[in-house]
Amino acid sequence: MPRFRLPSPTAPWRLAQRARVMVRRDVTLGTVLERLAAIRPDRILVHEAGREPLTVAEAADRVARWAGAIAARAQPGQVVVVATPNSYDQLLLCLAASRAGAVAAPVNAHLKADELEAIVADAGAALVVRATDDLDPHAEPLTRPAPAEPTDLAALFYTSGTTGRSKGVEQTHRALLGQVLAGVAMPTGLRRDLTVMALPIAHIMGFVAALGFACAGVPVRFLPDFDAGQVLDEIESRRATMFIGVPAMYRMLLEAGADDRDLRSIRLWMSGADAMPAELATRFKKLGATAELPLVGPFGEAAFVEGYGMVETGGGVAAKVSLPFLPGGLGDGMGVPLPGYKLRIVDDAGNDVRPGQVGELLVRGPGVTRGYRGDAEATGRAVVDGWLHTGDLARRGPLGLVVFEVRKKDVIKVGGYSVYALEVEQALEEHPDVLEAAVVGLPHDRLGEVPAAAVRLRDGAALDGLDLPGWAAERLASYKAPRRFVAVGELPRTGTRKVRRAELAALFDGS
Repeated sequence: MPRFRLPSPTAPWRLAQRARVMVRRDVTLGTVLERLAAIRPDRILVHEAGREPLTVAEAADRVARWAGAIAARAQPGQVVVVATPNSYDQLLLCLAASRAGAVAAPVNAHLKADELEAIVADAGAALVVRATDDLDPHAEPLTRPAPAEPTDLAALFYTSGTTGRSKGVEQTHRALLGQVLAGVAMPTGLRRDLTVMALPIAHIMGFVAALGFACAGVPVRFLPDFDAGQVLDEIESRRATMFIGVPAMYRMLLEAGADDRDLRSIRLWMSGADAMPAELATRFKKLGATAELPLVGPFGEAAFVEGYGMVETGGGVAAKVSLPFLPGGLGDGMGVPLPGYKLRIVDDAGNDVRPGQVGELLVRGPGVTRGYRGDAEATGRAVVDGWLHTGDLARRGPLGLVVFEVRKKDVIKVGGYSVYALEVEQALEEHPDVLEAAVVGLPHDRLGEVPAAAVRLRDGAALDGLDLPGWAAERLASYKAPRRFVAVGELPRTGTRKVRRAELAALFDGS
C-alpha cells in the first residue's frame, strides 16, 4: 500500500530533466532502456520467480550484450523471431534485436512447429531465438545502437490466427512508444508501487504494458503464466498496488476466492483486450482501497482503468477511468480517445452515422499499423486513407463518448435480425450458476443462423437442472435466445485469454 512521502525540493527539476531525456523524438525500442538507465539506474524493473530482481541499469546492460550477439547473426532490417517462453527476457530480446537494427517478431512459444515455421517463412526471418542460450555469451556488447528513426519499422506482431492464417502486423517505434514515454514524468519517489502482471509479452497488450511500467518507474512482479491463486498470493504477500489483466482473468480471480483475500493494497485495477462487465469492475473496485494512512490503515476503494486497442493500433487508442466512489467509467463505453487519436463511426457506405446509431469503428492516429507484412490486399482493406477499419461495431454516446457494441464477426444473423453475441452472453452470465458464457451462430436451414451458447458452470451445477432456455426467454427477444446449450470445463482461448470464437461451433458437434 502506498505510503506518501514529502517531495524533495529538487523533484520538479528532476522531472524536467527526465522529460528532456525521454521525450525527445529519437527514442526507439533499441534506446529506451539506455535512456531510462540514465534517469533511474537503480530502480527495480522486474522481479521474476526464482531470479534476483533486475534493475534498469542491469537490464540495459543485458540488452546491449544480446544486441551484440544478434548483430553478429542478423543484418539491419532483417527480422528476428523471438520464440522464447513467456518471460521478461522476451521483451529484452526484442529491444536487443531493435538495438542491433533488426525487426523483432515476438511469438508465443506454445505455437506448434508448423505454425512457427509459417511465421518464420512469412517474415523472411534471418534468425530465430528460442532461448537466451541461443546467443553467444562472449559477444561484445553493442554500446552504440544501429541508426534508426522513430518512424522506422520496429516490430512484427502476428495475429492469433483465430480465423485463417496469421498475419504480421507492422509497427513502428513511435507506434509502440508514443503512449508510454510520458510515464517517465511520474513522481515515483513519492510513493511505493508494484504491479502484478501475468500477460504474454508476445501479444501487444503485454508488450506495451511492460514498456509502460518501465517508463513510469513502476516495478513489475512478472508471472509467466496466469494462475488465479498465485496472483492472489502475490498481491497479498507483496502488498501490490496495481494489477493488470483481461476480463477473463478477473472472473477467474473471483472463482479462486478473491472476495476472501486481503486485496486492500491495490489502488488501481487495469483491464483491456476485451469488454469489461461493469458489475465485475465494481466488485474489484470495492476489494481495493484508495490509500493507506498511518494509524488509519486502508480506506476507500480502488480506481479502475479500462483501455481499448488492438494489435493494429499498437496498443491503446481510447481509455476510461472509474474513480473511487464514482460509478462513471464503467460499462460498455470505450471512453475518450487518447492524445493523437481520432475515432469515427461509419455505415457500410463509409458515411458517419448519427448519434445513437451503430456503425463500424474507424481509428486514426500514430499507432495505426503500416500494414500487414507481404499482404497488400489485406492492408488495403484494413487501412483506407489512414483510417483503420477495426471490425468493431460502436455508437456515439453522450458527451462524445464511444460505446462499444460488438465485433462485426460476432454478429449473428437470425432470419434478418442482428443478434449481438455479447448481449446474449451478458444475459446468461446474470444467472447465479453461470460463470461464463460464449455465444456463436450455428447454421440453420430456414433462419440462416441461430444462437448457441457454451457455458462454464459453478461446481455442482448441472445443465439439465438450470433451465437456461427459460432464463434466456425471460430476458431476451425470442430470436436472440440460444437454441442450443453445452456445458464445458474450459473455453478455447487465445494467449490473452480471449475466447476463440472460431472454435466454438465444434463444441456443439454431437450435442
